[in-house]
Order: sequence, then C-alpha cells, then structure tokens
Amino acid sequence: MAVSTLPTSTRPRQQNPFRWLTRISLPWQVTIGYLSFMLFLPVAALLLKASTEKPEDFIRIATEPIALSAYEVTFTTALIAALIDGFFGVLIAWILVRYTFPFRRIIDAAIDLPFALPTSVAGLTLATVYSDTGWLGAPLSHLGIKVAFTRLGVGIAMVFISLPFVVRTVQPVLAEMEKEFEESAWSLGASRWQTFWRVILPPLFPAILTGVALGFSRAVGEYGSVVIVAANVPFQDLIASVLVIRQLEQYEYAGATVIGTVLLVISLIILIGINLLQAWGRRYDVK
Repeated sequence: MAVSTLPTSTRPRQQNPFRWLTRISLPWQVTIGYLSFMLFLPVAALLLKASTEKPEDFIRIATEPIALSAYEVTFTTALIAALIDGFFGVLIAWILVRYTFPFRRIIDAAIDLPFALPTSVAGLTLATVYSDTGWLGAPLSHLGIKVAFTRLGVGIAMVFISLPFVVRTVQPVLAEMEKEFEESAWSLGASRWQTFWRVILPPLFPAILTGVALGFSRAVGEYGSVVIVAANVPFQDLIASVLVIRQLEQYEYAGATVIGTVLLVISLIILIGINLLQAWGRRYDVK
C-alpha cells in the first residue's frame, strides 16, 4: 500500500467556506446569526419567491388598479400620520420634559399604551369611540364628518399606534439639552421663537426625523387596528397589508408575494431617504 510522503504543510487543505466566521468575535457571530435568521433570510425568501414570477406577470400584478390604490392609501396616509405625530410628538415631549404638573407620571406612562395594547383592541376601541354613536363620532357626525369605516379612520389609527415612537425618540434628547444655551440666546436679545428655531431645533432635528421614520414604518405595516376601524373598501380605504391578507385568503399566493415585495422595496427606498436626511441633519449636532 502506497503511503503519501508529502509533508503535512504541503498537503492540499480542504477549503472551509465559513472559516471567516472563526476570525470574528463571539458577539459578532451571535449578531450575524440572529440577524440572518430573523431578518435577512425572511427578506431573501420573499424576494426569491417573487423572482419566480415572470417579469410581465410581476408587473401586471404589481400595477393592477386595486394594488395601486392600496399603495396610495397606505403610504400617503402613513406619511400624513407620521408628520402629524412629528408635530404633536415634539410638543408632548416638550411638555413632559420642561414642565411639572399633576399626574405627569401617569400621562408619561400612558404614552406607551399603544405599545402594550393589542392592535385589534386598539382598532375596536377606535371604532367604538369614533362610530356614529360613539363619544367622539356622534358630535362629529352632526358636523358631517364621518370617521369610523372611512379613510379618516385609517389615518387616526395610524396616528394612534405611531405616536409613541416620536415622543420616546425626542424626549431623551430634550432632557439632555442644557438650558444654558437658551438663556444665552435670550440674553443676546433672541425671542422665544428665534431661540427654538436656531438653538433648540437644529440638535433636535435628527431625533425628530428618527421618530417620524419609525412612526412611518410602523404605520405602513399596521394591520390589526386598521382592519377593524376601516371599511376596507377597494379604491377608498383599503390598505396594502389588508390586500395581502385578502390575496392569501383567496389562495393568490403569487399576488400576495408580489404586493409584499413592492411594499418592501418602497419602504426601503423611503427609509434610505430618511436616513440620508438624518445624516444631513447631524451636522447641527452640538458637540
């Protein structure tokens, strides 16, 4: 029997495609593994499933009139809701940080209610309150304003579930800001509006953008509350996530996959744009 006389160092070694994993630390390995299973693999699976469709079929499904209407309702309403939360979220965070008043801690804790409340319960609550016989819906209906089971109800549901993102993002930044900057501006003759616009807002702007981006993302993906408070009528108040569920219920897996892929791509493009705005706004950071 012939025995190889090649030195061990000169024998060809079997290449291990994952040997680079041994060169990084354990925390990095855990992080990469977790993100792979929880984020990258599901996204890749969705994209691979969508890629099995022919290009002409993909475009046809993605550009159907009902799908285009669902995109418009979803993204436009979510953007408006995020902007509303951006304004009122900053105002609420300002009040909670700069003022002391009775029941402040209770109100501060109540801000997190949309986080803890199941979305279906939130939708049921909003539908009850804003229905034509509800506490707020009844007086609004006398004014000719119908909220529940309309697109306006969809917007209110999105505002409700995304508000905490803005408040909790802006609040710690406001708490860390030193009031000496404001007092210095006042001593130099600046008005309160000038102080807010030129001293407070610039370092606060990246946090506001972050909160708005998080609120927008949450609103785009909302399902549980919207499906209850809306009538879910195509071309009126039907959102994309509800359309995906309807496609699945009708065993239209290709349609659900295509619409989900379009939502994913549009959301990524918008989030990248918001991140670029955040990078632009960080030049105002106070060192």
